[in-house]
Amino acid sequence: MDPVIGLDVAKGKSQVQAFLQKKKPYKKSFVFDHNVLGLHDFYRFYQEVQEVSRLPPAVVFESTGHYHEPVLQSLEDHQIVYYLVNPVLSYEAKKTSLRKVKTDAIDAFHLGDFTTEMRTSNPSKRKAFAL
Repeated sequence: MDPVIGLDVAKGKSQVQAFLQKKKPYKKSFVFDHNVLGLHDFYRFYQEVQEVSRLPPAVVFESTGHYHEPVLQSLEDHQIVYYLVNPVLSYEAKKTSLRKVKTDAIDAFHLGDFTTEMRTSNPSKRKAFAL
């Protein structure tokens, strides 16, 4: 499996959870601010995951209106592969969990896990994910 970084984007900050393997988080989840220093910290973490896994990780996050714009711009500036997910799709995927706890760290975990599921699924499911 390719590495994945899940982001739970909020107003001015994002919660991060990386995966090197399916259902195996890499390090602890953390938060970065949507400013120059925070985005730089995230990019350094991205490079760390890439170095450890020897593969460039994909970044996945939900469309959040305009809150995700600084993250999106930074990813594009660094030419990082990302998946901008329709919140309805990720909500449906989260409903399959037995635990109904809602935290930013859990949301970031679910987004990363959702991406690993979609990457290993059949092509017809991937089309729905790409919308």
